Amino acid sequence: MKITIEKIIQNVRKDLVANVEEKYNVKRFLKRNILRYGVRTPIVRKIAKKYFQDIEGFNKEKIFISAEQLLKSGYGEEATIAIQWIFGVKSRLVKMDFNVFEKWLEKYINNWAKDDDFCAHIIYPMIKKCPVLIKRVKLWAKSKNQWVRRASAVSFIKTFGHCHATEHNIKDIFDIAKILLYDKEDLVQKGYGWMLKSASVYHQKQVFDFVMTYKENMPRTALRYAIEKMPRSLRKKAMT
Repeated sequence: MKITIEKIIQNVRKDLVANVEEKYNVKRFLKRNILRYGVRTPIVRKIAKKYFQDIEGFNKEKIFISAEQLLKSGYGEEATIAIQWIFGVKSRLVKMDFNVFEKWLEKYINNWAKDDDFCAHIIYPMIKKCPVLIKRVKLWAKSKNQWVRRASAVSFIKTFGHCHATEHNIKDIFDIAKILLYDKEDLVQKGYGWMLKSASVYHQKQVFDFVMTYKENMPRTALRYAIEKMPRSLRKKAMT
């Protein structure tokens, strides 16, 4: 008898409940009213890996259905598992799948932890595989949804902190930063500041020049993030 999507989701939730730690309070890091079981992330990722073995053989449509079922719940841990499952089949993703992910971003991503995980493991691999999608990501910077705006920047950051920035798209990164320059949301400011910081790993001069051009208008939060990896002398110059 083949295991069903419903049974897999049921088993995932049983394992999450079994690993709840009452004293584990991630809310102090996220600083928002969020929905979580209270399971540590390394354990959540082990659960994701365990049940990925059951869904890996499904066709892509069923995997998407499974992931969306988890995203719909609103629980942070279930979102982590859903995102990890999609990342697990990244080699099977095609340009048209971006339509699905864009809907998920607007509908289910509602805090910075989900946002960053979603962008690093789904959107970043997609724009790396299909650079033409960068045009759509840039449009997110004008969204009314703060998490979509943050995603427009965070989608250009690799999980280990370097930016998806080559000579042909550093301009796109600066275009996004300009659109978000006056954003009132602290977490959006941090998002594009982080994008600039990551870009500075390979493009220090270009990023420094950008910061010096716009530092009078750039919120201090974004500015500090952007120059964090630069030499002390440049940081001092940018902050004066």
